[in-house]
Amino acid sequence: MRIATWNVNSVGARLPRLLDWLETREPDVVALQETKCGADAFPTDEVGALGYTALPVGGTGTGARWNGVAVLSRVGLEPVATRLADFEEPRYVSAVCSGLTLTSVYVPNGRTIDDPHYAYKLDWLAALRATLDDADPDRPMIITGDFNVAPTDADVFAPEAFVGSTHVTEPERAAVRALVDWGLTDVPARPGKGDRPFTYWDYRAGMFHKDQGMRIDLVLASRGVRVTDAWVDREARKGKGPSDHAPVVVDLEL
Repeated sequence: MRIATWNVNSVGARLPRLLDWLETREPDVVALQETKCGADAFPTDEVGALGYTALPVGGTGTGARWNGVAVLSRVGLEPVATRLADFEEPRYVSAVCSGLTLTSVYVPNGRTIDDPHYAYKLDWLAALRATLDDADPDRPMIITGDFNVAPTDADVFAPEAFVGSTHVTEPERAAVRALVDWGLTDVPARPGKGDRPFTYWDYRAGMFHKDQGMRIDLVLASRGVRVTDAWVDREARKGKGPSDHAPVVVDLEL
């Protein structure tokens, strides 16, 4: 089975690129984040023409302009959950796809460490960990998406540039470690360039070409999953009008 995760930064703006990428890479299951559309506006017919069933979760009204997640599957899809605990923002969706429970998450950004959204982010991550309390790490499971956390200093291009910023603080990293300590593995992916598998590069001129990025799109897999290959699809970040994230593609066996 081939799975992938991708923060598309607006599925509407990126739809031609997404459809071309689906045809080229042929993933069986895809976790999308930051779709920026309501569930009724998601391009279900377009991805359906390529053989994918979609489970989108989005906001309503002006809230549809932000957040949004989805799972696409061409190997069957049984919905599990479309909301994390009592959090109303559309940042979580989970489904069973051919025996694999896959969860797509778009973790809150946190903004700055003195902003209320930082505490909100930590609460959200704690709630995500709580979803595992009754789960079995020996069953096939993947939690994946844009975590907005770089797990180590090696996951940012220059640690000194992030001092005092979110994404790299010890409480955020500890929240990700809590998921790993439960029984998930942070799947190592081959980089698209250089020796570090960055998945996000700011749109500012030169940062992508200089490979001044961050690894914040993670694939956390249970012991019930055997990964045979994983890589950052950096090609999808190139060209005109890309997302600021690259997909992570994982080949696995259950």
